[in-house]
Amino acid sequence: MTPDRKADFSGVSSSVDTTGDTTGRKADFSGVSSSVDTSADVVDGGEQTYTVESGDTLSHIAKRFYGKAGEWNRIFQANRDQLDDPDLIQPGQVLRIPPHDTDAD
Repeated sequence: MTPDRKADFSGVSSSVDTTGDTTGRKADFSGVSSSVDTSADVVDGGEQTYTVESGDTLSHIAKRFYGKAGEWNRIFQANRDQLDDPDLIQPGQVLRIPPHDTDAD
């Protein structure tokens, strides 16, 4: 068996060529605008709320807020006062989204 050989990048070079002449000019961002439209709101204590939209599932919402769809039960448990079945959420419902627990990762 031969030992693994590492790639040799000693002969690699790079260059950048641009055809744009930027001498003395600055970018003009005066016409740029931005807006954020979200159905999430932050409330006291770091807890957020989310208004359910058509097609949402608790897994989809968990993925959006926690990065993991499997965290859906955290949202379900925080909203047991209005949810009996995790599969029966309705557009327009306002759900509490508990803060992300970084210790659970």
